[in-house]
Amino acid sequence: MPAWESVIGLEIHAQLATSSKIFSGASTAYGSEPNTQACAVDLGFPGVLPVLNGEAVNMAIKFGVAIGAEIARQSVFARKNYFYPDLPKGYQISQFELPVVGKGSLEITLEEGVNKTIGITRAHLEEDAGKSLHEEFVDQTGIDLNRAGTPLLEIVSEPDLRSAREAVVYARKIHSLLRYLEICDGNMQEGSFRFDANVSVRPAGQKELSTRAELKNINSFRFLERAIKHEIERQIDLIEDGGTVVQETRLYDADKDETRSMRSKEEANDYRYFPDPDLLPVTVSEEDIEAIRASLPELPDEKRRRFIDTLALSEYNAELLTSNRDTANYFEQALKLAPGLTNQLANWVLGDLSGALKRSEAEIQDSPVTPEMLAGLLQRIADNTISGKIAKEVFEAMWQGEGSADAIIGTRGLNQITDSNAIESLIDEVIANNPDQVEQFRAGKEKVLGFFVGQIMKQSKGKANPTQVNQMLREKLK
Repeated sequence: MPAWESVIGLEIHAQLATSSKIFSGASTAYGSEPNTQACAVDLGFPGVLPVLNGEAVNMAIKFGVAIGAEIARQSVFARKNYFYPDLPKGYQISQFELPVVGKGSLEITLEEGVNKTIGITRAHLEEDAGKSLHEEFVDQTGIDLNRAGTPLLEIVSEPDLRSAREAVVYARKIHSLLRYLEICDGNMQEGSFRFDANVSVRPAGQKELSTRAELKNINSFRFLERAIKHEIERQIDLIEDGGTVVQETRLYDADKDETRSMRSKEEANDYRYFPDPDLLPVTVSEEDIEAIRASLPELPDEKRRRFIDTLALSEYNAELLTSNRDTANYFEQALKLAPGLTNQLANWVLGDLSGALKRSEAEIQDSPVTPEMLAGLLQRIADNTISGKIAKEVFEAMWQGEGSADAIIGTRGLNQITDSNAIESLIDEVIANNPDQVEQFRAGKEKVLGFFVGQIMKQSKGKANPTQVNQMLREKLK
């Protein structure tokens, strides 16, 4: 059996965060009643003329500059001709030979800590089509044209990805970058970020590309990984059984965890591209590009490096904190209020806060525990007002809306016991009640110390300062 190598390229469709559509003034807001946000321009009615949304062009250039790509000084819109019910005018306005963003690259970090550069072929502007609805109709298809004309940036990678996992790492990196640039909200549930994956397999060592299949309209990282894995296995099984892979478009069924054929894969000439006669070429000056470059925020890789070099965070924590723009912002806001507690704060954000968000299926920007509240909690741990164990109780109370750390500590009487006489009294009581364990400790069984600490903390209801307890306990036992 030959060893197989998978070859994967991604086409990512990112909805640009403009308030109006790419060629009309219709709204792009999500959630409106079907067919209430598609105007005559979006539907290509006779006599209407498209007018390009300049902000969509600026957003595309911003992405191109961020990945070090070639920016076309002149780009052209073309008509991509095909008929489908959710495209009533019979063509989609897209870019073909002259896209606004040309070749670029993006570096990803794999789980083994290895960096890999993924080539980006192009990123072009186009309008979205409508949406076909099947679930609500029996033996019929409903069409919602609200999305028709919504601005998309299609980001096309080179076939540089070699596994489903690599594809997900790359897709997450693009997702993070777009959100940092604030040009796409990345909401996959609302269709703002979708994938098409081109997948083929070839014998290891072969240079020529094999016939590929395209997996269409995948809308989650988990489904992307599962779909690619399944398609790789399908193609290998097919070839080893004596069959051949057909170039086609396939749909991934998440419920059945399988891909199935939709239609034969079209080539560019099938779409009969030609320049749109209603739209002039887009001209971009060097001044325009430099102005956009100057407006770029601190990007994820830059922020990660700063967190490592300036804040002395571990590479692992820095990567996790900066992979999501909102998480990075939350961390930095809290750090301003709790300077000097960098690692403690990172551990709480990535630990207790992240866990609570996951359980509640909430995003960090909607957390009931604000950066100010978490910073206040850490300050109370640092000044020995409460122990780390009590802090867990305070955090849960904050999450439930009981107020700030100080308010909860005061209301519940959770102040840590730091009085030496009070702690000594607790230690004496526990030692007197456990003579056998005392003898074990004095016989060299150090692990028994944990038993004593546990008993003392239980007696104090978790309020005794654990550092003082450990120090004074050792002295007493000796």
